[in-house]
Amino acid sequence: MSPAQVPPQKLRRGVSTRADEVRRLFDSAKAAVSDGNLHLSAPTLRWGLLAVAVGAVLAAMVTLFVTGFDNGKGLAAHNPGSPAQTVLDKEFGTAATGDCLSWTRNDRSDLVKVNCSSKHMFEVAADIDISRYPGKEFGPGSRFPDSLRLTELKEEHCVPAVQEYMSGHFDPRGKYIVGLMYPSPDGWQHGDRTLRCGLQVAASTGTPPSVGRAAEHDQSKVYEQGMCLGINQNLPTDPVDCAQPHAVEIVSTVDLGTRFNGGPPPKEEQDKFVEEECARTSTDYLGGPDVIRNKTLTLFFDYIDARSWMAGSRKLDCMLGKGADREGFAPITGSARGDILINGQAPVPPPNNGRSTPAPLPGAAPLPPQSQPR
Repeated sequence: MSPAQVPPQKLRRGVSTRADEVRRLFDSAKAAVSDGNLHLSAPTLRWGLLAVAVGAVLAAMVTLFVTGFDNGKGLAAHNPGSPAQTVLDKEFGTAATGDCLSWTRNDRSDLVKVNCSSKHMFEVAADIDISRYPGKEFGPGSRFPDSLRLTELKEEHCVPAVQEYMSGHFDPRGKYIVGLMYPSPDGWQHGDRTLRCGLQVAASTGTPPSVGRAAEHDQSKVYEQGMCLGINQNLPTDPVDCAQPHAVEIVSTVDLGTRFNGGPPPKEEQDKFVEEECARTSTDYLGGPDVIRNKTLTLFFDYIDARSWMAGSRKLDCMLGKGADREGFAPITGSARGDILINGQAPVPPPNNGRSTPAPLPGAAPLPPQSQPR
C-alpha cells in the first residue's frame, strides 16, 4: 500500500521512517479535515487512515525471521524469543533453493522439509555462504553479527536473492515478505556462515502457512470476505474473530485484472472502478444501503501502485472501519452485519433531517444514497 514515491529502505530504518510518516500523515489528515479542507490527496489520506490494513502491516514486522541454526554435528535450532533449547535437525542443513520448510512447535524443533504443494512456513529462495566474501568480518573467530547487522545482511543478500528467485515478480507490499534464517551464535563459533533467504506469508506476529509456491500466487495482500483484522495501538494487525476488538472488516475483494489489461492503470481509473465495486458489494454484504451510515462506519479501499502492479498484484480489499479521534482506527466489536460496539459504545445513527450528505473524504467510498424524511 506504500505510495510509489516512497523509496525502498533497509528494514530497521524503514520501520522507523514508516511509523513517522504514518503519524505525519494522520496529522495532515486531521488538520485538513478540521480546517474544512477536503482537497486532501487520496494517497495521503489513505496512508493516514489505512496505515497498515494492507501493506503497512509490515511496519509491525521489525524482527527478521529469527531462527538460528548450528550445523556442527547435525543441526542445532534455537528460538531466540525463549531460553535456548537445542535440538538436532539434519534436514535444514540440506535445504536448498526451491525447498519448502514447515514446523508446528514454537521453537521449530520439529522443522522438516515438505512438498511445496503442502502447507509450509518458509520457501527457500537461496542459501548463501557469506564466508566466501572477502574481508575479516565473516572469517574464523569473527564476532556474531548483532541484530542491526543481520537486518543489513537480509537487505543486502536476501532481498535481491528473492527478486531473482521470483523473476522480478515479488511485491514487497504484497502477500509475502522476505525472510532470513541464519546460524545461531554457537553455530557461528563452529564456523557456520550460511544464510538461507526465502519467502513467508506476511503477518505482524507468527508465521501463517502457505500452500503452493509463491510464484504461483497473485501477489496481492488480501483477505477473505467477512474476516476482521485485529487492532493494536489503533492500527490493524492479523486476522481475528470479529467478536474481538478489530480495526476493519473485509467486505469484498476486487480483482482489477477483470477490468484492466497491460500496464498499470491510472490511479483515477482504479479509484472509479474500485469505488463502484466496493459500494455495490457493501450493500450486498450488509443487506441494505443505509447500514454504513446508520452504524457511522466508513468504507475504505486502496489502490495498486506501478511497482506492485508490475510484480503481479491485481486485487484490493474493500474494508469497513471507523477512524479514531486522534489517529488510526477506533476498536470495533462485532460484525457490521449485526450489532456492533465502537469504543465500547453502540453507534448512534446520525439524524436524518433532509440535509445534503457531506462530500466523502478522498480515498473513502461515498456513503450510499440516503433516504429522505417523510
